[in-house]
Amino acid sequence: MPSGASLGEFGRIRAYFAPLAGPGGLGLIDDAAIVECPPGQRLVVTADAIVAGVHFLPDDPPDLVARKLLRVNLSDLAAMGARPRHYLITTALPRELGDTWIERFAAGLAEDQKEFGVELLGGDSVATTGPAALSLTAIGEVAAGGEIRRSRARPGDVVWVSGTIGDAFLGLAVLRGGHVQLGEAARAYLADRYRLPQPRVALGPSLVGLAHAMLDVSDGLLGDLGHICAASGVAARIAAAALPLSPAAVATGEAAARLAAGGDDYELLFCAPRGATESINQLSRSLGLPVTAIGAIEEGEGVRLIDDGGRDIEIGETGYRHF
Repeated sequence: MPSGASLGEFGRIRAYFAPLAGPGGLGLIDDAAIVECPPGQRLVVTADAIVAGVHFLPDDPPDLVARKLLRVNLSDLAAMGARPRHYLITTALPRELGDTWIERFAAGLAEDQKEFGVELLGGDSVATTGPAALSLTAIGEVAAGGEIRRSRARPGDVVWVSGTIGDAFLGLAVLRGGHVQLGEAARAYLADRYRLPQPRVALGPSLVGLAHAMLDVSDGLLGDLGHICAASGVAARIAAAALPLSPAAVATGEAAARLAAGGDDYELLFCAPRGATESINQLSRSLGLPVTAIGAIEEGEGVRLIDDGGRDIEIGETGYRHF
């Protein structure tokens, strides 16, 4: 191949993506893949896209872009209580992102395939004159009837969230030059939380039979909890003081309402009966993952954020919106 020449579409597939394919991917030489579904299981399928300048910065490392793309989809599977198994990927890339970019992108996928036990089934690749746009479809499995929906929250349920919230929102600001008052370690921590989400793939399936309703926090805790409330026909009350914040987030001085409306956390937000509290706390300890009770489900509609005196806090925007 002449120096500087591109591998081309099919050369890239053979060199970088075919090695990632599992048995169902058939070596990425056929028009479609084959997926087995064990008896008593259901397939759970989700798709998410990320776009340069919207979900990641154009100069972000390609391996981290790939891992974020995969992880935000694995987070959706976890939110349904499903264990991840397979994925398909579609890339729409500007021509100036050459083979080296693709090689590093595929290396990121390979790293997370090993970590999360998933395999590539196939996909598509096209060129675009616009920003890079990447779409991934993830497939998981859950016991039939065990899937956790958004629409089953009940008055009296406790509202829980995993990990900490607001870090990714702050991390994007750091990457754009903000929060210069923070130390280097805190800035690096927040930036990493934006670039490399941590899908709660162990917690989600473990909540089957415990949680009534669940989703992952992608567009902001308050806005996403509003989706649960709308789907379930209930209201929610959240205590601002109970929101779990990292030391780095606290150091920024940002208001709780602003952090609770920030996106890209990819933590699990779920509602469970009070009788499940001890089981959830034990699960948190066994996984080594903080899970915090932050409020309750009530009769009515909408989401309220309250202060220590029980007074409503002005929320403003509840989360990120594309349109």
